[in-house]
Amino acid sequence: MKYKKLNPTEKRVYEQAKKLTDEMGYILWDIEFLKEGAEWYLRVLIDSEEGITIEDCEKVTKPLDDWLDKEDFIKESYIFEVGSAGLGRELKTAEHLEWALNEQVEIKLIRPVDAEKIIIGELTAYTADTINNIPLDNISKIRIYENF
Repeated sequence: MKYKKLNPTEKRVYEQAKKLTDEMGYILWDIEFLKEGAEWYLRVLIDSEEGITIEDCEKVTKPLDDWLDKEDFIKESYIFEVGSAGLGRELKTAEHLEWALNEQVEIKLIRPVDAEKIIIGELTAYTADTINNIPLDNISKIRIYENF
């Protein structure tokens, strides 16, 4: 795992979406611009202290979609989505890890540690190279753990 770095498209969308979500009282969690199968997706993931409803997503979608149409800088055809970061949100940046300190997380490993490929426990520490003393290069994914 490496901490996420925004590609140029994500960075440009992030700057606009951050202004918009800050003005509207939402938290901008993540921007993804990626190809899944034959389709490109532009996803804006938001959050708030009260949680996110479909109406919240609609409030962010309209002005951001208008801005994307006006700027027209993405050459690929894409599907645009605004959604909630979700309960089991993925932690991709140092800011995400800071937010999740002392929370229960699920860490998926590339190589087993003590015969385990999934570790569930409290996020207690992270550095540029490790999460809970596990080297980043052995982590495939980390997310908030929700035990239902």
